[in-house]
Amino acid sequence: MDSRPVTVFCDIDGTLVKHYSPIITCKPDFKMELLEGTIETILEWDKKGYNIILTTGRRESMRKITEKQLSESGIIYDQLIMGIKGGKRYLVNDRKPNSNENYALAINLERNKGIKNIKI
Repeated sequence: MDSRPVTVFCDIDGTLVKHYSPIITCKPDFKMELLEGTIETILEWDKKGYNIILTTGRRESMRKITEKQLSESGIIYDQLIMGIKGGKRYLVNDRKPNSNENYALAINLERNKGIKNIKI
């Protein structure tokens, strides 16, 4: 078993919280609507020592608003990467020497269904 920390890259809108138009989410008084299992799963990952990196297509200019919304929703994380556009996303990683194990894995979810049943 590998004892190195696991890193989870997780999208925000449509994955952790209900997806709304950027016209709505950019408002300072917008409240995120948590999807089922979000807080429980995030806390489980945190308890296991996972590095939680949130990703979003929201513009960098929305960082302060997004950080406030995440905090008010109780979503904890280690890093926030902003400005990832809505196209396909690829995770490219190397294999460790003398190992056939893949270290780059991906899970695709149906929008607004949440992360409740994800096991990492």
